[in-house]
Amino acid sequence: MRELQGSVVESVRSVSNYEAALTNVAQWLKDEHRAGREGGDLRSLTPERAREYLEQRGEAVGQKMLDQERQAIQLMQQHVSHQLAQGERLPVVRSELTQALESRSYTPAQVAAVADRQHDANRLATEIAHAAGLRAHELLTLRPAAEQPADARPARDEKFAVREGERYTVVGKGGLCREVLIPRELAERLEATRLEEPRHVNDRGVHYQSHYDIGGGQRWSNSWSQASNAALGWSNGAHGVRHSYAQERMGELQRAGLSYRDALEVVSQEMGHFRESITEVYLR
Repeated sequence: MRELQGSVVESVRSVSNYEAALTNVAQWLKDEHRAGREGGDLRSLTPERAREYLEQRGEAVGQKMLDQERQAIQLMQQHVSHQLAQGERLPVVRSELTQALESRSYTPAQVAAVADRQHDANRLATEIAHAAGLRAHELLTLRPAAEQPADARPARDEKFAVREGERYTVVGKGGLCREVLIPRELAERLEATRLEEPRHVNDRGVHYQSHYDIGGGQRWSNSWSQASNAALGWSNGAHGVRHSYAQERMGELQRAGLSYRDALEVVSQEMGHFRESITEVYLR
């Protein structure tokens, strides 16, 4: 960053902020290496790994800090490591912490009322997101677990306890492919929408291959907000459906005999969070 001071970055304060941001990235790379995953140093950090970092970091910090760290990495990759061409940018990643803090849960009856105001493709997406705790973009990545195996990650035996259904996978934060459970009736309706060829979808600058004719991403989120305002007279955003899942699953697991901490760990794994503290935000 100091190499760029006075030419690319004029403010001494900005240089200091960017240095602090890159220190966080460097620490993450060291932690990844210790955990047996791809590590490396800042100069070898690729744009793909940078996005993975930003998506994981977005669970812990707000949008302002996340944007600052993205800008620091972008400057470094454009002018120092040359992993990005001049003018090429890293994608903007939304803070999930910000979404979680702003959103609130819906009751099952409210979710059903909103779904009734949506067209078929978005209605099915809403029911699946509620039943499996999916993020908006994860709806675009749904595949049967046999076709798209989940990444190996520690999981408790109680994962998906109490519920029955079919195993699918989705690609979530940082490219993590995790297993989710979809009730059989919804899985049958989902399979009835399977496309002969996957459809290319550009959602907020990210490209996906969707294998089902259902809603997802920003379009589904917009559909939710419109339908919620029509059905309920207000909207807490589509992310509130994930709050509903978290709260309903915590209740189920605790009624089945799990302690609060054990149930929290299970729900965190089911929702694809990298830390349990973000799951607790969903329980407010």
